[in-house]
Amino acid sequence: MTELLLRLFVKDHVNTASGKVRAAIGSLAGFVGIGCNVLLFAMKLIAGTLSGSVSITADALNNLSDASGSIVTLLGFKMAGKPADEHHPYGHARAEYLSALGVAMLILFIGLELGKSSVEKIFHPVPVEFSPLIAGILTVSMGVKLWMSLFNLKLGKRIDSAALAATAADSRNDCIATAAVLTAGLLEAWLGLPLDGWMGLAVAAFILWSGWNAAKDTISPLLGESTDPELRQQLSDFIQAQPKVL
Repeated sequence: MTELLLRLFVKDHVNTASGKVRAAIGSLAGFVGIGCNVLLFAMKLIAGTLSGSVSITADALNNLSDASGSIVTLLGFKMAGKPADEHHPYGHARAEYLSALGVAMLILFIGLELGKSSVEKIFHPVPVEFSPLIAGILTVSMGVKLWMSLFNLKLGKRIDSAALAATAADSRNDCIATAAVLTAGLLEAWLGLPLDGWMGLAVAAFILWSGWNAAKDTISPLLGESTDPELRQQLSDFIQAQPKVL
């Protein structure tokens, strides 16, 4: 599926050294993320409303934030693809790191909001109406998120993108979070235990942890971390191999 989308929407997609190709691949990832996340948000919002589950509704809002994150990623790649100018002689490539940081901030915000809603549900539990339809929606969501994680991971490795790597990790975490929500819903329906709030709190903690890690991975290159030793050696070997270099 990934290769098919690349062939359809990215001209000369194998030439990843080109700034235009890199920007086009980032845009493809952004548009796919927006479409999938908006669809999942609508499905889960319906499921959360029908069941009265705070964890499912929070999971829906998480997908809405992911759609916003995809828009941020899309804008980041568009800015990063701009050529160097008088005020930015080294280009605008670091805009991609800024977009990744924006995604991390959105993840942290959603984690905090989910934690707040979950604590309220723990102290004021409300019965959850679980059904095969709701279980099916959550299962489909897990499948879509797993595919999105693999999709962004593959594209991220292809163009060495921190923003797409962060998006892939976020999609993976969403898949795990939805699995936890589904498990809690099934256990609550079968055993009658008020697990919805507790599971929502556990998912919130997981989201906050992943958001913090994504932020750390992005902030380091923005602050100016040291170059990879292998790259430094390649540069040194190339320079010394030139006949006019003494």
